[in-house]
Amino acid sequence: MSERIVAAGRRIEEESLAIIDREVEPHAFGAREWPVVRRVIHATADFEFARTLELHPAAVAVGIAALRARARIVADVRMIAAGLPRLDVRCLIGDEDVGAEARVEGITRAAAAMRKAARLGLLDGGVVAIGNAPTALLELQRLVEARAARPALVVAVPVGFVGAAESKEAARSLPVPWIVARGRKGGTPVAVAVLNALAILGSEEAA
Repeated sequence: MSERIVAAGRRIEEESLAIIDREVEPHAFGAREWPVVRRVIHATADFEFARTLELHPAAVAVGIAALRARARIVADVRMIAAGLPRLDVRCLIGDEDVGAEARVEGITRAAAAMRKAARLGLLDGGVVAIGNAPTALLELQRLVEARAARPALVVAVPVGFVGAAESKEAARSLPVPWIVARGRKGGTPVAVAVLNALAILGSEEAA
């Protein structure tokens, strides 16, 4: 890729972010929170996230620290890993034993994947990113409340009509920092945008 193409891409991104700044201001987000929200709007072209995306007071600081420490990210779907090629992302939903457990227990593969991640200790101290499966978020909540998992940060942005809004409302009471997209909207692009924003913030602050 030529430097000219890269420079053109950067100019377009900068102009897009400037447009978002102009159209949303004024807002109540802090200096470290707004870049996360703005990146989500940039990824989705949906200004409603300026109203529905909520961040726990410690979410940005904890997320930046976790990514700087190269903490593992556990995702509910593989598409999140595809959007974060430079980060350590694990997704267990396709594992054969996860499918077997889901059939035996009568639960979704997404929920069974969270259970396996907890058994392996993958959820402790890392980031959990849920962009598609409300059942994964509900199972994560159960694990955290049972003290079977203690993630550093939960990115709770599943999209959907059945259980999505309800699972995210419940996530706002988790005893760990969270980032939640309230309502039905969310998805893989939102989860990826949040984590990319945290990674960029960490790099900028370390420079």
